[in-house]
Amino acid sequence: MESSINTLYRTNLESLELLNSGKVRDIYNIDDDHMLIVTSDRLSAFDVVLPDPIPGKGKVLTALSEFWFNSFEGLVPNHLTDISLESVLTDSAERGPIEGRGIVVKKLKPLPVEAIVRGYIIGSGWKEYQQSGSVCGIQLEQGLQQADKLPEPIFTPSTKAEIGEHDENINFESMVDLVGSELAAKVRDISLEIYIQGAQYALGRGIIVADTKLEFGLDGDGKLYLIDEVLTPDSSRFWPVSEYQPGMSPPSFDKQYVRDYLETLDWDKTDPGPSLPEDVIRNTAAKYREAQDILTA
Repeated sequence: MESSINTLYRTNLESLELLNSGKVRDIYNIDDDHMLIVTSDRLSAFDVVLPDPIPGKGKVLTALSEFWFNSFEGLVPNHLTDISLESVLTDSAERGPIEGRGIVVKKLKPLPVEAIVRGYIIGSGWKEYQQSGSVCGIQLEQGLQQADKLPEPIFTPSTKAEIGEHDENINFESMVDLVGSELAAKVRDISLEIYIQGAQYALGRGIIVADTKLEFGLDGDGKLYLIDEVLTPDSSRFWPVSEYQPGMSPPSFDKQYVRDYLETLDWDKTDPGPSLPEDVIRNTAAKYREAQDILTA
């Protein structure tokens, strides 16, 4: 496990104005067009931020996201800039703790929906399918088992909830009501293509990407950008091909490991979240690093 000096739970940069502190990321204002995103080691599960950080997690998410942003820039522009961390945080003492975690990005208007693509039936999609035979209004074939691969990936958007609240799955028509038909279709098509390309690449490395969540934003001219994070263990379910088996929740390289532990507790999934045992923290940190190593080596 990384030492506590390499663990960052929350930031407090005095030289910049804090705009927002989310479940994982702290966002600071730079100017009218740019902001600084710092990815902490906080971990949220069931939309609750847990009290224990996962050492090094923020660096893994930052590195993996940059890898994927660059991989998909021919498909959709992203929020990355060429502005260095050193140029906005000139004090090395202030900059040190967030190196490898802080990136300067374009300031964009996030869409009010999360773009979710599912290639396998698991999680909330599996629960909904058991009840109705459909996911977000998309009717699926009968007889699917938990973790079965779907005939083709499906796009299942959700609302974006405040911290402590739960995202809600919505159908495509509801997304059209929120953002308009043209933009909804564009986000859907790009999201499906990112998932298909990313999942194919990961499969060649021995990782199944079961599903993923993407976020998009608009600039002042209405141009669409990919933002936040891409195909990370926080925003996706990663399963090892070697241990995949339908009919059960497969072992994972992501925070599903923590979710599975939390499901064994007598906890009502509301704030405050329970503390994690040392071995769960250590194993989760190792899983995140392993996913990064496999995908970017």
